Amino acid sequence: MLTFDPATHADTDAIADLIVSIQREEFGLPITRDDQPDLADIDGYYRTGQGDFWVARQRGRIVGTIALKDIGGGIGALRKMFVHRDWRGSRPSVAAGLLDVLEQTARKRGFGSLYLGTTARFLAAHRFYEKHGFTVVDPERLPAMFPRMAVDTRFYRRDL
Repeated sequence: MLTFDPATHADTDAIADLIVSIQREEFGLPITRDDQPDLADIDGYYRTGQGDFWVARQRGRIVGTIALKDIGGGIGALRKMFVHRDWRGSRPSVAAGLLDVLEQTARKRGFGSLYLGTTARFLAAHRFYEKHGFTVVDPERLPAMFPRMAVDTRFYRRDL
């Protein structure tokens, strides 16, 4: 049974393992867990303001993640959306389910728009975001408070 739940402190290692393995092993990004201090303090980084962090679970195993970072002014940053390769394109869709949870929560909490950054290498992610109503944004048009990652080269926006 596939569920979408708020992440707990007990999930920290499994979340970091999933994300770093995708970044390094699948996409060859030179990034480590230590390069991402937000993964060590999910509550302190994502659950400030109206933000949150969710996981998708299949029989207790974390197979996907997504985070909403409150960056002020009714704007959210979609972060840490990762789905284990065995669950991409699955039915029901793990990615679509995670995005739906984030968007519903964002609307309820008063967000008016979402921004995200991704790398040029995540081509399937580009297609996914565009299919779900996100449009490409020039980096110079990002909100000043948007948390940019060094590896991000492509940016998106969606109004809620």
